[in-house]
Amino acid sequence: MPPQKPSTIPVVLVDDEQSVLLSTRMILLSAGIRNVQTFDDSRDLMPYLESHEVSVVVLDLFMPYIPGNKLLPEIVRAFPDLPVVMMTASQEIESAVQCMKEGAFDYLVKPVEENRLISSIKRAMELRALRQQVDTLKRYLITDHLEHGEAFSRIVTVSRKMRTLFQYAEAVSESGEPVLISGETGTGKELFAAAVHELSNRAGPLVTLNVAGLDDALFSDTLFGHKKGAFSGAESSREGLVAQASGGTLFLDEIGDLKAASQVKLLRLLQEQEYHPLGSDVAKIADVRVICATNRDLRERMDRGKFRPDLYFRLSVHQIDIPPLRERREDIPVLLAHFAMEAGEAMQRKVPNLPTELITLLENYYFPGNVRELRAMLFDVMAQHPTGRVLSVKSFRKLIKTQQKPVQHQTMESAPVQEGQFPTLKEAEEMHIREAMRRAGGNQGTAATLLGISRPALNRRLANRK
Repeated sequence: MPPQKPSTIPVVLVDDEQSVLLSTRMILLSAGIRNVQTFDDSRDLMPYLESHEVSVVVLDLFMPYIPGNKLLPEIVRAFPDLPVVMMTASQEIESAVQCMKEGAFDYLVKPVEENRLISSIKRAMELRALRQQVDTLKRYLITDHLEHGEAFSRIVTVSRKMRTLFQYAEAVSESGEPVLISGETGTGKELFAAAVHELSNRAGPLVTLNVAGLDDALFSDTLFGHKKGAFSGAESSREGLVAQASGGTLFLDEIGDLKAASQVKLLRLLQEQEYHPLGSDVAKIADVRVICATNRDLRERMDRGKFRPDLYFRLSVHQIDIPPLRERREDIPVLLAHFAMEAGEAMQRKVPNLPTELITLLENYYFPGNVRELRAMLFDVMAQHPTGRVLSVKSFRKLIKTQQKPVQHQTMESAPVQEGQFPTLKEAEEMHIREAMRRAGGNQGTAATLLGISRPALNRRLANRK
């Protein structure tokens, strides 16, 4: 039986009173719980559970045929991860407490208070979803399993780090909880968001909004929409992106730049799962899964009072931190080949060869713009040399020199200086040259680029060493 997304997995109500079933079902539907199944005959429950995935079971304590306190142990034994909520009259609380000891998740006293009912059911649904995610993660990590690799086909990689992220993303994709994707500019955060949405099996669309630079009024209008006459110039009603993404995913990029007032509104949307269009007093249900992305350190912004801690912890239920390209250098050759084919197709020309010297050069570059920068480099160089059969290493060197960081910012694998020993300038220069030549595989042109000097200048220094 294929897994279902959380919003479609039913909540099951079992009670012999039709009026209780009807009123409880209506309360849950109004709270955004879309699938509610009811049974007035307790004998029908176990056969249903054996053939259907269920998020929560709500049982009346005493019913004809099989009472709830007799059904409970059967459910716990057969479906140990399935939360069961007991319903009871006030005089039966002692029996309900006994059911809690036997494995029930919660109990509700009739007549059930509406907010208490909704809160209990949603907490039970979250617990069920969390248990499923833990089980899925265990299976993925133990077996190195990736069921839908095609969802990540746009992310070109051979990195084990990236494959681990694919497994995690697939495992949490069907959760209704938010996902926070972090990573430097150009690492592919939007591609991960698209993959998570595709794997979620949500019927609605993926709707994207870059929140950087939006003031609170524009953010609220864009996200929630407005009613006619809500403000000057609002000549007609307009639905916001939350409504457009209904049943799907809302992707908020650059979330670290969100203004303080807008952070409060986003937090309320996530907590209450409802919102008010501007100018409206009637709340609307928000049936969206939220994914956010940032290239900022949200914890650092939180410490500085720039980002709300409660919003951060609400957004980061699931976290995907994409490593920069310099931490997965094994991807550089395959990305270079992929982009060369892409550029060749776009420019209608043969794909040039990739010299080994070029691979060595790029593997020693720190790539501040990550994969996006590598792609731009490749397209630029191929445009400069439309008839070249081999990619020009010289052109890549020129592009790198404009971005080259000082040597002290790069990782050096030389031994630390001992206390009392301080290298002279000549010794330090010797260490830098030796390290650059090692990284460049003995290629002087590549080593000169790493050192930020010309090849003749490096040749002179090498000659002086002899």
